Amino acid sequence: MTVRYIRVNPVVDLFAPAVRAYGNIAIVGVASAGAANVPIAYTNPADAEDQLRDTAAKQAVMNHNADPVNNPPVFDLASSIRMAFNQSPGPTLVYGVPVAAGPDWDSALTATDALDVQFVVLANLPLDTANSAAIGTLASHVQSVSTTGADGMERMGVIMLTKGSIDTSVLSGSLANERLVYIAHKSDEDAAAAVAGTIAGYEPQVSLLLKQVSIDTDLFSAAEIDAINGSETFDSGPAGKGVNWLVDPVLIPGSGTYMGEGYTGNPGGKKYIDIVRTVDDVSFRLKAQMIKTIGNLRISRSGLRALIAQMEAVLEPLVSSEEIEGYDIVVPVLILLDKDPNTLTAAQLQQIQDAQSQRVVEVLVAVDYAGAIHRLAITLKFE
Repeated sequence: MTVRYIRVNPVVDLFAPAVRAYGNIAIVGVASAGAANVPIAYTNPADAEDQLRDTAAKQAVMNHNADPVNNPPVFDLASSIRMAFNQSPGPTLVYGVPVAAGPDWDSALTATDALDVQFVVLANLPLDTANSAAIGTLASHVQSVSTTGADGMERMGVIMLTKGSIDTSVLSGSLANERLVYIAHKSDEDAAAAVAGTIAGYEPQVSLLLKQVSIDTDLFSAAEIDAINGSETFDSGPAGKGVNWLVDPVLIPGSGTYMGEGYTGNPGGKKYIDIVRTVDDVSFRLKAQMIKTIGNLRISRSGLRALIAQMEAVLEPLVSSEEIEGYDIVVPVLILLDKDPNTLTAAQLQQIQDAQSQRVVEVLVAVDYAGAIHRLAITLKFE
């Protein structure tokens, strides 16, 4: 046998962290066909219209297309799915969930618990007295699934006010929630589905301010927008009462409909949609990267440094792409392990022993997130 001074036995053990989608939608609504509480994934709105409408509904659509003046449009689950897909950019995947008679919104929403979606909409359901219970169910759903559901199931609900409403006082109690997005509008179409489709088309860190929405709507007056948003001074930041609106700014060439703001339903908490989405996205990335360390890395100086390196592998590209400005990672027990054992107090030695015996390591990660510009205050001085 030939003498080999160096022998290499390559072992390939590649690991690709799980990737979380950021623009999948579940739309729950009334359909004339399809099994109740059974989600169906769609990448084409035409398939939804074919599968979620019975013969009578299809004929009603044909009648409207032929004579829209004398035949009202059909507003159902399929029409909301099409509205979401009509956005550009828009979602790549939309689940349609027919609701059972009643309608039983709770059971239909429960059917979405395990779906890989980031937005949930109740089709053609404005926030009014008659629908307050259903909207409350949606609020409870997105909150509970996001906080106690499986990893990656965090989501937001998108809700429209009644047509023409500028009343922001409806956001109270559980409805004043950072996982809800509200839209004021003057449209006969499903504004919630349109806005959900718009948000789904953008990466999590992108602000939704002045992003175009494809919808047929009248616009609010300046006084009405002030009522929705609240008054702002020259050098103040955005006011905001938790409700967004649709606008056609004169400074944007041509004509179009755009998001007037990117608020969540909780102006006193995580005020902007992109903050909630980015937190969800970065959290998932870290967990997906770190899962392979569980049961493998040891609570030692080398093991914990390897842990930090894996977290840096997630966060550093986000800095390069300007998703985040910077970050700090602190592992308290590693700080103690790096010290001379003879200089540690009894409490510090106990802290190391507890971490090693209980096999739990506390890691503190601080992320600096710089949001997009939402207001500019320019002093123009002529001399």
